[in-house]
Amino acid sequence: MTVLVIAEAGVNHNGDIELAKALVDAAADAGADFVKFQTFKADSLVTRGAPKAHYQVKNANSEESQYQMIKRLELSESMHQELIAHCDKNNVGFLSTGFDKSSIDYLRGLDVTTFKVPSGEITNLPYLRHIGSFNGRVLISTGMSCLGEIEQALDAVESSGTERDKITVLHCTTEYPTPMEDVNLRAMVNIGKAFGVSVGYSDHTPGIEVPIAAVALGATVIEKHFTLDRTLPGPDHRASLEPDELKVMVQGIRNIEKALGDGIKRPSPSELKNKPIARKSLVAARPIRAGEAFSEDNLMAKRPGTGISPMQWDEVIGRTAPRDFSEDELIEL
Repeated sequence: MTVLVIAEAGVNHNGDIELAKALVDAAADAGADFVKFQTFKADSLVTRGAPKAHYQVKNANSEESQYQMIKRLELSESMHQELIAHCDKNNVGFLSTGFDKSSIDYLRGLDVTTFKVPSGEITNLPYLRHIGSFNGRVLISTGMSCLGEIEQALDAVESSGTERDKITVLHCTTEYPTPMEDVNLRAMVNIGKAFGVSVGYSDHTPGIEVPIAAVALGATVIEKHFTLDRTLPGPDHRASLEPDELKVMVQGIRNIEKALGDGIKRPSPSELKNKPIARKSLVAARPIRAGEAFSEDNLMAKRPGTGISPMQWDEVIGRTAPRDFSEDELIEL
C-alpha cells in the first residue's frame, strides 16, 4: 500500500489567501498527496474566555485571546473555493479538518470525502457520530488519548455507519514541537494490534526522521505540518517544516516504501550478478593426484562460487579425485 502523505498547512496561511496558495504550491512541489487546511468558525469552536495553549502563548501574539487568534485564522467560503481550484490546478488533493458539525457539512458540500478528526475532538461524541454517518474515509488523530478513549471513538464512528476498514487511527502527541522522548512511536504499532485498524502518524517533532521511521513501522498515513517560513508569526510555524525539508521527507518516505518490499526473502535482481563473485566453491588446497581421496588436508573453500558449493563438503570428503587437480583449481566430481 502506498503511504498517503498529507502536508498539513493548517492555519499557517495566517488568514492570507495568497500565502495559502503558496502553501499549496509548496506541497505539490514536494510531492505530497494532499495539502490540508482547517475549517472552523471561531464562534462554534471556542469560548471568548478560553485560555491559549502554552505553545500558542509562546509562538503567537501573547496579548491576543484564543478566540481572537482563531477568529483571525478563519478561512472564508470563497477562500475554500479558491484553494480547491488551486489544488486542482497543481494536481494535489485538497483536505481540511472541520472542527464542528456545520464545518463538516460545509466540507461535504465541497465534495470532500475524507474526514479528519483532530485530537481535540476525539471525545466529542455528537461530532464523531456525525462524521461516522457519512461512511467516508476517516482519519482519527489521537493526541492526549489513551487506548480506552480511542476505542470509544472508534465505536462511535463505526456504530454510526462507517466501516472499520475506512478508518485510519493516527498516533499523535499534542505538543508543538514534540520532544523526542514523548513520541512513543511503538504506541502506533500497539494501536493497530489492539483494534485491527490501519494506523498512521501525525507528527509534530522537529525534523523528518520520526515520520520516516513511522513508515518503516507500518504507518499508512503521514501528516506533517509545514510552512513557507518558520519565522512567520503564528502558533504553528515554529513546529513546521519548510518547503525544502518537506520535499526531503516525502522522498525519504517513498524510498522507505520501496525498501520495505514484499517481505519474501530471496535474492534481489540487483544482487544476483554478485552471487558467483562473493560466494565460494571447493578448490584444491594443493595439487591432488587422480585417485587420491578428497580430505580436509587437500580441499578448501575459495571464491568464485561457480563450482561445487562448500555446503556439499560432507558429500565430497572421502570421494576419489577423478583426475589430477592443480592448486586453486575448482573441484569436479
